[in-house]
Amino acid sequence: MIKITIAIDGYSSCGKSTLAKALAARLGYNYVDSGAMYRAVTYYCLKHGIIKDAVFMKEEVIKALTHIKLSFQYNPSTKASDTILNGENVEKEIRQMDVSKNVSHISVLREVREMMANIQRAMGKDKGVVMDGRDIGTNIFPNAELKVFMTADTDIRTHRRLDELTAKGNHVTFEEVKKNLLSRDFEDSHRTENPLRKADDAVVLDNSDLTREEQLEFVLKLVQDLKLLEKEASESAGFGFAHPPDPGH
Repeated sequence: MIKITIAIDGYSSCGKSTLAKALAARLGYNYVDSGAMYRAVTYYCLKHGIIKDAVFMKEEVIKALTHIKLSFQYNPSTKASDTILNGENVEKEIRQMDVSKNVSHISVLREVREMMANIQRAMGKDKGVVMDGRDIGTNIFPNAELKVFMTADTDIRTHRRLDELTAKGNHVTFEEVKKNLLSRDFEDSHRTENPLRKADDAVVLDNSDLTREEQLEFVLKLVQDLKLLEKEASESAGFGFAHPPDPGH
């Protein structure tokens, strides 16, 4: 069976990683959380005093990149991949609020994005990968066979993020979380280097009122449609995948 590349982009706290993990598990594909990579760089800069009170010198961040090595390690208890920074599991640390407040500032730097992009493309060179982020379908894998752009109501996203942080023992308010999300949305959409935007051939998935299982089934149906299209095309003309039509979401 020919494997494909699935790119999932969208706004913060839309459940991109949750969907991507479930999709990869169902298909037997590799999962890559590109956002975790930027968070790991941000965490490194915070830990080493390169970022202080949301202020940093670009040159210091660029210099730090030579000391950063990233990888992913499968965690059997969560059935997902944990982020490894210089040999240390930092999956919990990179999800903290201080990282969330600074990651968009770090991710706009061209040198950071170039380094992450090279790593991400290498991870997906053999296909059979589900990768989520903010520029996967537009920049990392512009030729991905399936692209999904996720969105949801802002208040719903805020509640989801607040529940996640609270479950991890972080004490933050609804207003703090919402402000952070709106700030990240603006910065991600307006940055110079590969801003967040919907790829022209991406299928929009608004999951404001959808359960996790409904979201998974929606994308699995898109994958199945692709396989049917590929089969029909190979039988008639010998060509490969075609992009699915936008179902109007």
